Amino acid sequence: MIDAVVFDVGETLIDETRQHGAWADWIGVPRHTFSAMFGAMVATGREFRDVFGQFQPGFDLATERQRRAAGGDHDTFGEADLYPDTRPCLTALHDQGIWVGIAGNQPSVAGDLLRAMDLPVDLIATSQDWGVNKPDPAFFAAMVAAVPFPPERIAYVGDRIDNDMKPARAAGLRTIYLRRGPWGYIWAQHPDLAGAADWQVGSLTEIPPLIAAANQNANQG
Repeated sequence: MIDAVVFDVGETLIDETRQHGAWADWIGVPRHTFSAMFGAMVATGREFRDVFGQFQPGFDLATERQRRAAGGDHDTFGEADLYPDTRPCLTALHDQGIWVGIAGNQPSVAGDLLRAMDLPVDLIATSQDWGVNKPDPAFFAAMVAAVPFPPERIAYVGDRIDNDMKPARAAGLRTIYLRRGPWGYIWAQHPDLAGAADWQVGSLTEIPPLIAAANQNANQG
């Protein structure tokens, strides 16, 4: 049985296109160029933060984020940045009686922004809240501790093999790979995916019926 589903944030629930565009504008790089270099970082297995150093060596993301905020240009997201299938998926799962959570590598302020949206979820937590980032096993241990079900009854949804599927599976969770966003498409054909993801979907709309069918099969078994 799957009694709980927990979701990653960026490119899982939130479309980060506008945020990336704002960063390109901030560092004075054409948006297309920034996106292409961002994709190159992902494709070569580097962290997305490395893209800034390609344009400005020594770039410090935290410092620049503070500078933007001081000038009234906040690195933020809102309701308009939710993928269209986000709220319907969360609502459908909640209506099925599934415990729903959100937990990703985000600053605490992102958790506040998500809570302000009044999403139909039981938990919103960030890596900064827990003091540890994915793929550290301690992140997933904190998640399991926050969810009122054992790990084998929790499914984690994300768009990355390295940060989401592999460490979640190692923690004993079930895993759902979402094919969207830079990581979702670049790593969709990776040979490690089959052994790391229990299910693969192209849209969040596929998840409520997937969970319902899995639980029906479990009950019949």
